[in-house]
Amino acid sequence: MFRDDDLELDLPAMRRHVQFLRDGGIDEQAGVLLAGGAAGDFSTMTFSERLQVAEAVIEAADGRIPVAMGAQTTSTRELVELARAAERLGADYIQVSPPFYFGHTEQDFFEFVTAAAEAADVGIIVYNTYWTSTGVSTDMVERLIEIPNMIGLKWATGDTTRMTFEHVVSHFSDRLSIIDNQNSFLTSHILGARCIELHICNHWPQFGVRLWRLLEEQKYVEAQQEMIRVILPFMQLWAEMEQYTNGDGYLDKLCMEQVGLDSSRCRPPTRDVRDRFREQVHQMLLQCETPGVVELPCKAT
Repeated sequence: MFRDDDLELDLPAMRRHVQFLRDGGIDEQAGVLLAGGAAGDFSTMTFSERLQVAEAVIEAADGRIPVAMGAQTTSTRELVELARAAERLGADYIQVSPPFYFGHTEQDFFEFVTAAAEAADVGIIVYNTYWTSTGVSTDMVERLIEIPNMIGLKWATGDTTRMTFEHVVSHFSDRLSIIDNQNSFLTSHILGARCIELHICNHWPQFGVRLWRLLEEQKYVEAQQEMIRVILPFMQLWAEMEQYTNGDGYLDKLCMEQVGLDSSRCRPPTRDVRDRFREQVHQMLLQCETPGVVELPCKAT
């Protein structure tokens, strides 16, 4: 979160948010916090700010919830420094994506990850951001798992015709913690994935804990019904908002505002969505029976 008046970091708000997540049932059995990832505005923050955010989250988690620090960057030198900082601050993992802007080769990416692994004793989660950079192939995953501290794969794929998503989950789930970033939670869980990426938890952690329990209990029909009831409306509204502006965390923050949490806009170039979409978000949350939704202020007439 940022302060509204000057868009500087609001670290106390972030600490309060971690406590809200802890109070909502997120612990080491139910979740991992990602500090300064895509929805955390990493691309609009300085190096120093990224470390401040990670430090605030790690301190607030107090060893009760594992923390992954976002380490996406276009520079190997900066990645090395992020990895070292993560180890120094006490993060459990870093999240690393293929460098964006230039279309790097797979060997470029392999050396990129290797540099981070050699620089610090911290777990590495590789994030396949195929929509912004070079995608991670199955062959590349085969190579990456030989890196000793490569522990996780945050996985989604644009290839839906050749079952690439399913192949990777089933093939590597016994050697990596696969994080489903594709809302294919039933399929991925059946095939051995043991993590899901869920924006809903930012404003409703109990939903995430309950959904994970349903998956673990193999109550797949009920889990799918809950996804249609809660996640689908969220994603549909997100798709509509993408026609107005882009980024990642703006809907999360507006949902947080609607349940009385600290919140903010995203930094530019993502535009402020609050006035334009507040009413739609309010109705969506009520439709999903989200707890704690606050009344909207009356408009002047």
